[in-house]
Amino acid sequence: MDHLSILKDYVPLEAAQLLTQWITDSSCQFTISGNRRSKFGDYRPPFKGKGHRISVNYNLNQYAFLITTVHEFAHLKTWKEHKNRAKPHGLSWKNNFKVLMEPFFAMNLFPEDIKSAVSLYLSNPGASSCTDLNLFRTLQKYDEGKKEHVILEQLPENSTFVISTGRVFEKGQKLRKRYRCIEKPSGKIYLFNPLAEVKILS
Repeated sequence: MDHLSILKDYVPLEAAQLLTQWITDSSCQFTISGNRRSKFGDYRPPFKGKGHRISVNYNLNQYAFLITTVHEFAHLKTWKEHKNRAKPHGLSWKNNFKVLMEPFFAMNLFPEDIKSAVSLYLSNPGASSCTDLNLFRTLQKYDEGKKEHVILEQLPENSTFVISTGRVFEKGQKLRKRYRCIEKPSGKIYLFNPLAEVKILS
């Protein structure tokens, strides 16, 4: 598979060239996946004759796609060094993530606001770029084709909104990290991530 010809449609060419080299050097099966709401990307270590496997969601903007790919390669690098003895997002992974991000900073690929958000995230990166609110908000500003959507946390309390499946909810109070929302007309309670993309009805 010619990974470069595919990746250059998702990230800047210079970044695509380096990622292609990583894929080749690691003998990694790299897949561009459908949209997954719970995660941007995924890493699977070798298992039952299968090698390293990385998948990244197809619908990410170029900056989110690149950061997510580096995130997953940091998992691959950590597994090579420690197998399953290292914590998934422990110190070894954090250090590897920082090291792998350095060449992309050197390429000056990121707008200043993303560069600042990534730098802050790299000071203590968490489990996912989509769980770091500051980085996630910054990356979302570069999404295209989602102008009709808003972020749940931006809606006033008691607003009515619809999600992608067509189900309708009323926004309630924020508990600790998530919003308590009521499904209509069932009245069932669901907890929503504040960064969930929704369409406002009223």
